[in-house]
Amino acid sequence: MTRVVVAVDSFKGSIGAADAAAAVRDGWAEARGADEIVLLPMADGGEGTLDAFAAAVPGARRMPVTVCGPHGREITASWLLLPDGTGVVELASTSGIELLQADAGGLRPWDADTRGFGEAIAAALDHGVERLVLGIGSSASTDGGVGMLTALGARFTDASGAPLAPGVRGLVALADADLSGLRPLPPGGAVVLSDVTNPLCGPGGAAAVFGPQKGLDAEAVAVADAALARLAGLVAPGAAPLSPAASFDTSDAERAPSRRARPISPADSGPARQHPAHSAHVWDAGTPGAGAAGGTGFGLLAWGAELVRGAERVAELIHLAEAIAAADLVITGEGSYDGQSAAGKVPAFVAQLASASGVPAALVAGRITADADTSAFAASVSLTELAGSPEASLSAPADWLRAAGAQVARAR
Repeated sequence: MTRVVVAVDSFKGSIGAADAAAAVRDGWAEARGADEIVLLPMADGGEGTLDAFAAAVPGARRMPVTVCGPHGREITASWLLLPDGTGVVELASTSGIELLQADAGGLRPWDADTRGFGEAIAAALDHGVERLVLGIGSSASTDGGVGMLTALGARFTDASGAPLAPGVRGLVALADADLSGLRPLPPGGAVVLSDVTNPLCGPGGAAAVFGPQKGLDAEAVAVADAALARLAGLVAPGAAPLSPAASFDTSDAERAPSRRARPISPADSGPARQHPAHSAHVWDAGTPGAGAAGGTGFGLLAWGAELVRGAERVAELIHLAEAIAAADLVITGEGSYDGQSAAGKVPAFVAQLASASGVPAALVAGRITADADTSAFAASVSLTELAGSPEASLSAPADWLRAAGAQVARAR
């Protein structure tokens, strides 16, 4: 009897990791029904992180919570309580871009924020979790984590002392940041799962790299980047005051109907009042990962959380290496396997674990691009090729994942 571990990531915008793994299992079972199949769906902090933990950790419980979504309306979401007292909270299901893509209102580049994510974290703290695991992929906003921090007790105000409006629209008016009211971390701290290593600001920062996919055009990216720089100048410990050269014009914020955000001078700014538990925490706007999820990584650093590589920590928490070492084959995959996938994405990481144990790995992906290096895999299957077109594979992902699972099984 062959023992197979299925450790796939979500197929973004198509099917979640847990459902994708189940479909591959069903296809394998159709071809080789006597084999043992172990499902350990993977994630790197983005969409599907909650589902991956729920499927892999016996006794995990979903805890419903009502939060403010990125469209400004209440939504029902959940966080996950693990048997050891860990709380797992996912940005994608509370403040994620998928929530806007499924909404008739579409993207909200100026007004989406991370408040709902912070509200879900607060709910986990209210429950008394021992530690937090926070997945921060798939953000809808570029608010530097201000919405999240506000939900956790921080106060951000404009030059008149009024609370900021949500999103980038409010961030451009930021004059003061007070972190002294932040809720303390749980006893075991908080780790943040992300596959992003970008800094907060600059050409490789949150606005420049990820802003366009959230609806920001070139001019708006510059405005958002300057606003994030102002946030860093107020919040990062030991940060120098923002220089006049970094000031910005907020006229672009008038593209959507709202109150006008008044430009402020560096003289309006002062250092943030730090929460005493976090003032010695060493980090700044250039810390790798600070730009993750529209700057939410930066906000979580300000709270005292630790940023870690998502796939590695998820694998550790679900004991993936041990499962692979006891297997005869591991099947991994994601929606699009391309030339960048070898740099820290789930399939490449799983293949490394398999190689270390001398276990062959197979790849199943929605598409495999011409520049992709698949040399780490004993077999690879593209759903697009199986289905005949991207449209066909996307219209019925579970069906084609079953077909892929059967194909890999028959090739053994």
